[in-house]
Amino acid sequence: MEVVRLGNDVLRDHAVPVEEINDEIRSLVEEMFDTMVKSDGIGLAAPQIGRSIRLFVVRADDGVKRVFINPQIIATSQEMCSYEEGCLSIPKYYDDVIRPERVTVQARNENGRRFTLEADGLLARVIQHEYDHLEGILFIDRIAPEKKAKVEEKFRKKAAKETV
Repeated sequence: MEVVRLGNDVLRDHAVPVEEINDEIRSLVEEMFDTMVKSDGIGLAAPQIGRSIRLFVVRADDGVKRVFINPQIIATSQEMCSYEEGCLSIPKYYDDVIRPERVTVQARNENGRRFTLEADGLLARVIQHEYDHLEGILFIDRIAPEKKAKVEEKFRKKAAKETV
């Protein structure tokens, strides 16, 4: 499974709901965890592997593997915090992003069971980052416009060299 890079249109799509949680979805979840671990990531959204569906996987600092299918963020804290983020689809680029400190999310797991999770710290940040992918939003959309423009230009030039 390959992680798509900045410039691929699927990263800007609004992902569609997963219609049925079946063996194909469960297999995809396992492949996504494998890809995430091999890529040294702590979260991976389906659009990052070219699938525009509302699904992401996370294994943050507590080491627990979590699956979010058709997630909805239902609450965020008033308190905000800044943290340096990176993204497997934008390799070797990191920048500080301000996000809510806590988040409450509802989703289904790989067995179709509905759950509600209140998270803070790194887990809350990763959930918000991956949720953004389902909305077609990248973390560079949340940084200064001039920094974002430089990153996009760098990836455009790299993609142009690779197609020559």
